[in-house]
Amino acid sequence: MLTILALAILSTLPSQDMAHRGAAAMGFDQHKTTHHFRLRPDGGSIDVEANDPSDAASRDAVREHLKLIAAQFAAGDFGKPLATHGEVPPGVRTMQARKSSLHYEYKDLPRGGQVIVTTSDRRARNAVHEFLRYQIRGHATHDPLTIQR
Repeated sequence: MLTILALAILSTLPSQDMAHRGAAAMGFDQHKTTHHFRLRPDGGSIDVEANDPSDAASRDAVREHLKLIAAQFAAGDFGKPLATHGEVPPGVRTMQARKSSLHYEYKDLPRGGQVIVTTSDRRARNAVHEFLRYQIRGHATHDPLTIQR
């Protein structure tokens, strides 16, 4: 019984460690927000919202972070995902190499924000999908790993 309990506790450590690194890299508490990563036929999106509708501090921090992410990704800078996950996520190298074919657009959401990534470049789109699937797994969002229309 103790072995099972110890394994259960140890299995949560990478998630807790990522939440700690993520809070430092993103500037908001990971437990007060919800991430969603969506694969689309022309790219995908990153959505982050405060869990509590009255949590203006988290909402504003999310918006600030995602505006910065959109600008950094467009410039080929993926330092924040590296800081959050402790490794270069899959797809990043191709996204950097093909950055001129990718478009990043920030939008406010009621409790946070969204970055929409679009491209007509097949290789860049595949890289975006690789990156988003990695995020879905890493953040354990349970979002679909398949393209949604």
